[in-house]
Amino acid sequence: MGERDVVHLMCSECKRKNYSTTRNKKKRPDKYELKKYCPFCKKHTLHKEVK
Repeated sequence: MGERDVVHLMCSECKRKNYSTTRNKKKRPDKYELKKYCPFCKKHTLHKEVK
């Protein structure tokens, strides 16, 4: 339908998938890295995009 794909964000410390979002792979070819709150670690950690 469109160019946006669903991606999942995984905590870099506990390795759990906590968030899902969409991104345009043509406009933003690099992988997402965001600082988000991890409910399992109970703190803000770096979350990286995984499949």
